[in-house]
Amino acid sequence: MNRGPDWYNGAEQYGRSVVRMTQRSRYVRQAPDVHRAMLAFSQVSSEGLDPVVAELVKIRASQINRCAFCLDMHIADARKAGETDQRIFLLSAWEEVEGVYTDKERAALALTEAVTLLTDGFVPDEVYERAAAHFDERELARLVSAIVAINAWNRFNVTFRTPPAGRS
Repeated sequence: MNRGPDWYNGAEQYGRSVVRMTQRSRYVRQAPDVHRAMLAFSQVSSEGLDPVVAELVKIRASQINRCAFCLDMHIADARKAGETDQRIFLLSAWEEVEGVYTDKERAALALTEAVTLLTDGFVPDEVYERAAAHFDERELARLVSAIVAINAWNRFNVTFRTPPAGRS
């Protein structure tokens, strides 16, 4: 199969939209104070969380939001934190595989999906309670903060079409 720069040109015939990755603006230069505030928020939000859980959450939200820049960054970071390729590859189907993710990781992923998608405008009680059973109150506050932070980053990078940096 030809995997040159235009290998995906036929994707539309399968009902997939293809967005050419042309960066719209370098928002970091246009709003450096916002960027610094986001960096600080992201850093403090993950403090005290297991680094592997934090990276799984960031990857899963970025998959849902289709953020290539964040996927590239957080896959590389997850590998540095000791995550395996198998678990990264299976992350989009985490509910379908048994014995790959811990109950705590599964609770964090379920919460990530609920917060990212806000189905029906709220996070279901059972999803929140499942996470609360695995994380103490401080960890849960940090987990939700980390989910909110990655969703904000995803929205910046998807909106401005920030291309991946080639880290993974």
